[in-house]
Amino acid sequence: MNEHGTAQDELINEETPLIPQKRQQTPLDHSQLAVLYFMQICEPMMSQSIYPYINQLVSELDITGGDEKKVGYYAGLIESLFFITEALTVLHWSRTSDYIGRKPVLLLGLIGSAVSMLCFGLSRTFWTLVASRCLTGLLNGNIGVMKSTMGDLTDNTNRAEGFAMLPVVWSVGATLGPLLGGTFARPQDRFPNVFKGRFWRDFPYFMPCLVVSSYIFTVAVIAIAFLKESAPRQRRQRTASTDSEDTIAPEAETNTKDEPLPLRQLLVYPVIISISNYVSLAFLSIAFSALLPLFLAMPISIGGLGLSPAVIGYIIGGYGAATGIFQFFYFAQILRWLGERRMFLNGIGTFVALFAAMPLCNVFARRSGEVDAACWAVIGVIVVLSVIMDMAFGAIFMFITSSSPNESSLGATNGLSQTVVSIARAVGPAMATSLFSFSVQENILGGYAVYALFCGLSVAGVFLGTRLPKRMWDDQSEG
Repeated sequence: MNEHGTAQDELINEETPLIPQKRQQTPLDHSQLAVLYFMQICEPMMSQSIYPYINQLVSELDITGGDEKKVGYYAGLIESLFFITEALTVLHWSRTSDYIGRKPVLLLGLIGSAVSMLCFGLSRTFWTLVASRCLTGLLNGNIGVMKSTMGDLTDNTNRAEGFAMLPVVWSVGATLGPLLGGTFARPQDRFPNVFKGRFWRDFPYFMPCLVVSSYIFTVAVIAIAFLKESAPRQRRQRTASTDSEDTIAPEAETNTKDEPLPLRQLLVYPVIISISNYVSLAFLSIAFSALLPLFLAMPISIGGLGLSPAVIGYIIGGYGAATGIFQFFYFAQILRWLGERRMFLNGIGTFVALFAAMPLCNVFARRSGEVDAACWAVIGVIVVLSVIMDMAFGAIFMFITSSSPNESSLGATNGLSQTVVSIARAVGPAMATSLFSFSVQENILGGYAVYALFCGLSVAGVFLGTRLPKRMWDDQSEG
């Protein structure tokens, strides 16, 4: 060995640590993350604000023929349409953000969501409700793009801290949405001295849509003023030039690993397993979110509790508030204690008890003929379990981000995950609420067959979760 080689070996032997040193945590850009968090509130607020009154709205459209057992079919369809149409475009928006940048796509999604929400409030027929809900999904590709932006702003040293706030922020929107929907639905009945005009009688559900749209427009203005483009210009220019050429120049071959990959090359094991678990979690969560307000609204005699939209809004909003407060103070500590995999498994495992709690609550209500203390105790247990369940989302978001084959494919990876998840979320509400109505109409398992089915699916979700690794995908590659 030559003298230079010997000196190099001595340098490695004497100065290289035998145990790899932990990388120093990269500081987070809190100002940019704050803007993203405000944007993240929009989707749960928009989607869940209709839950307290959607069943009453459907029953007032006179499309059920006065049969309340059929409400679940139509309510579930309206709730699913957003995710059906979102599935058609979310991958397009996410891949577009890899080319033109995150900010313009995010702004278009915000403005489109606000306009479509106003259209929903002005709808007076079933088909106009359908059209406005479809428009919301078509224009809203923000959820995938926001996670890509989070990936741009974080790395594997600070990703847990950045993503830890996403469930908290989501909970804020999940709290405000139902509270606004339940409080401002039919304002002419709740606040007759303020909302006196004929307009409010003709459009009794416009006020909650107006309040939500006002928030979204405000966030759009904040984003225009303060949000910076997070996708590096060099990466976007390289992406555009690569797609415009039939062949790659020899000098550019060394950079191909930093370029967005074709969709087929994204389908590697880490991406497939991470997305599959996200789909499982999202499907069970959206099914539960659709079943809960329907269960709370339907009469006791057909398997529900017969509560008013305002009370339903307070219950769902209280769950969102409890989730947000708990995760704000304890998510990071629990994550460090359990790790991402165990946190996910604990969260998805709660669905077995969540779906079993609703028929139990109805049994108590039927015995007493009203919603008694035992029912409220079960509702309290549902809220507590929901808090544990929601922590699984923060864990799976980190798995998906770390599974991306390279940084330039982050938008496509998140877009792919949101496309598949949107399909699951489209199927979930329609399937859950339709099975509720079918179980009641046919008296299958005493009307409780829907809960038995979803308990079984929850067990399958836990089994799938065991396929996740004990460490993040990119930590494994580095270790």
